[in-house]
Amino acid sequence: MPHSNKFCTSVGCMDGRIQLPIIHWLKEKHNVSYVDTITEPGLDKLFANSFKMQEIKSKVSISVNAHGSKLILVSGHHDCAGNPVSEKEHVEHIKNTVKTIESWKLPVKVIGAWVNEDWELEIL
Repeated sequence: MPHSNKFCTSVGCMDGRIQLPIIHWLKEKHNVSYVDTITEPGLDKLFANSFKMQEIKSKVSISVNAHGSKLILVSGHHDCAGNPVSEKEHVEHIKNTVKTIESWKLPVKVIGAWVNEDWELEIL
């Protein structure tokens, strides 16, 4: 049975430095109790890899269908070892990932965020 409005989903890098800032922001700004986290190193660049994309899509579907997630946050961050590119390139990768997830036609809102050098979220 879905737990509506209690869950949302974070799709981003595995870097532990960004997990708590993202969770705290989502809980505060979107009034959720739980954040399902789907992570890979430099996840915002992975959507060029169709195998990984299908794996992530499967995980997102569990969050949406089993937990009732209504929001997906896609993020990239400063000082990323898994995707060591400029902030500008990260922002493009994040926006492309948001578009890809939106194309899955799930009943959710999808937003993107950059986690800056102060570990604060900047919504794109």
